[in-house]
Amino acid sequence: MSKKNSVFIATSLDGYIADKNGGIDWLHTIPNPEHDDLGYVEFNNEIDALVMGRTTFETVCCFDIDWPYDKPVFVLSNKLKGIPEAYKGKAFLVKGTLTEILDQINEKGFNRLYIDGGTTIRSFLKEDLIDEMVITTIPILLGGGASLFSELPNALQFELVGTKTYLNQITQNHYKRKK
Repeated sequence: MSKKNSVFIATSLDGYIADKNGGIDWLHTIPNPEHDDLGYVEFNNEIDALVMGRTTFETVCCFDIDWPYDKPVFVLSNKLKGIPEAYKGKAFLVKGTLTEILDQINEKGFNRLYIDGGTTIRSFLKEDLIDEMVITTIPILLGGGASLFSELPNALQFELVGTKTYLNQITQNHYKRKK
């Protein structure tokens, strides 16, 4: 099976994934009475596992909801000593370089990975390890916060393979890495 590292994330018009206080409430500024999943279920069906950073993992753990993932979650962290008891068997701590981590995950049979979390995505991009990105843009200017992108050692070319509009206001662009 071919390996693929994918991003599925929402940004503000000005490219932020969290506001100045780290908040993500702005993601729900567009009314969604039918609870449209904005393509997430279809995307989730195409992946084997998730790779996320400690901050994203801790944020998800603090949501007042049941564990939202039905696939294994690999958490990148040099600080965490272990996965909290409530998430054992669902989340797994991984350490090493990104290439070593990917090798460990791929050896377990997980090849189509959802890369999540700002720092993690930026790290994968810096090492040219992202194959596709699905970026959903919410029509709001946050004026600051956590940016999705940062400086890269080299330009990375992507091609647009599809665009969808949700709720008549939210655009979603699907890009594939050109190599």
